[in-house]
Amino acid sequence: MAGAYETDFRAHPEAYRYDSSEQGVFKVQPYKDELLPDWGFKDEAAAEAAVEALREAYERYRAADDFVGMDMARKYLQMGFTRAMRYAKYPGGRKYEDDGTEREPEQWADPEKRAAAVVFRNAWQALTDDPAYERLKEHHQNEVHDPAASPMVD
Repeated sequence: MAGAYETDFRAHPEAYRYDSSEQGVFKVQPYKDELLPDWGFKDEAAAEAAVEALREAYERYRAADDFVGMDMARKYLQMGFTRAMRYAKYPGGRKYEDDGTEREPEQWADPEKRAAAVVFRNAWQALTDDPAYERLKEHHQNEVHDPAASPMVD
């Protein structure tokens, strides 16, 4: 994939820079290959299946004290919410017209996508409220991350 980092972040967690956004979700390996196949937001059932798979992966990473994996699972849940909401508000997920002007959002252009968004939002919130996630995030930021080793741009 163009632009993917050439770092194995499981082998080199010090290279991973925490960011509360979804940045890196398609670039951070090996987690992308582990999580992306389970991610989908077509409808509520797809979201529930994706959330179940992502939560299982999160629990495996948590058991291994693998903060990078835990955070990547968080990013996929967050991305499920934001992508589903985009489709829920904008027909076909198109936020911009061909000329670049932003379209007016609709309330709700796609109710199935709204239902999927709620499933992702609830799972994302539960994950970020996990004390282990908070503890490992703080540890990673203060003791593991090495900016000099990271290919991730600030």
